[in-house]
Amino acid sequence: MKKTLLPLLRLTLLTILSVFKINAYAESIDWAISSPETQGISQDKLLQLHQELKNGTHGYIDSFLVIKNNHLVFEKYYENDYDSLTKNRRSEQAKIMQINYGDKARPIYNYYNPEWHPFYKDSELHTIQSVSKSVTSALIGIAIEREEIPSIDKKISSYFPKYKAYFDDSLKQSISIRDLLTMTAGIKWDESSTAYTSPLNDAANMESSEDWLQYILALPMNTKPGENFVYNSGITVLLSHILYKATNMHIDEYAKKYLFGPLDISDFYWKKTPTGLIDAEGGLYLSSRDFAKIGYLYLQDGQWNNKQLLTKKWVKSTMLPDTHIPESTRKYGYQWWLVPNPNNENSWIYSGSGYGGQYLLVFPENQLVVVFTGWNIFDQARPSIESLSKRIINAIQ
Repeated sequence: MKKTLLPLLRLTLLTILSVFKINAYAESIDWAISSPETQGISQDKLLQLHQELKNGTHGYIDSFLVIKNNHLVFEKYYENDYDSLTKNRRSEQAKIMQINYGDKARPIYNYYNPEWHPFYKDSELHTIQSVSKSVTSALIGIAIEREEIPSIDKKISSYFPKYKAYFDDSLKQSISIRDLLTMTAGIKWDESSTAYTSPLNDAANMESSEDWLQYILALPMNTKPGENFVYNSGITVLLSHILYKATNMHIDEYAKKYLFGPLDISDFYWKKTPTGLIDAEGGLYLSSRDFAKIGYLYLQDGQWNNKQLLTKKWVKSTMLPDTHIPESTRKYGYQWWLVPNPNNENSWIYSGSGYGGQYLLVFPENQLVVVFTGWNIFDQARPSIESLSKRIINAIQ
């Protein structure tokens, strides 16, 4: 009798454990699962966009998620053979990097290396590229709230005693943390006129240098701080160093304690520079669901599970469209892009945007967060924030 019951008891126990695991996983998601229609979104229109993404109409897309009213209403993933796509380009780019940078060339910044891009070593962690900047901005806000950084108007020179010689210019001495957050530091920089895989690109040069801080700070000033927007990935590296000097914690440790931990983000990877500084400008990898959590935190004015992780004041200040971008309808906040809402000229869509098509879109008026990840670097135009936003807004019923 006992021998007969034993297998049944084992099966029952395994069933209970399985149910427990499923429930625990569901609780960790932090969103209820729902259909688009029940949250006022056309499922047909989302499926139409999904089919286009699946068919490759918009290049190489890896995931597409929609969260509405705290409900995960749409979640799709796509298979792309990056090993085949990068088969020849990987070695070609490695040769170019070797010629230009010698032993300083690092495979983790060869964007045709499938071990690093877009997924981290065959895991589910996807590069979010420059949306790392938006995450860094949040951490600066936390450090200010904790009074570890006194103010965004503090001049940055005091955080760089080792590089004092590079602050002999009075203009450079006047750079503030605010100027870094808004990409108006005035340092001469160009990462827009050439591809990120080009050695003529300042970001590529920085990523293949031994000391990133030295590379950035040694550059001359071009304009007065606070006056002109120039997209500069080096700026966020300076913020990484400032946070480290202010808190005695590298930005990945600080994030784990004060941001990722409360958001239940336990699995992530963050690249380091050769000197051990965290690559805050583009080195963070997250799962698509965890990526969405960053957007949802801002949608909820900095609150997560009834806990205020970012102050409402910081979120509001971050998303003020005060920084003009030349020849663009977009504005810039604190390391976030602000895109005009196509249906309401007086409102903005918050957007993190990363190389290769990493988009974190927040629609405050619609209680909506959308994630796209991909790796559109193969000579095919990637969809813009504006075009994708319009598709999503048109799906709202």
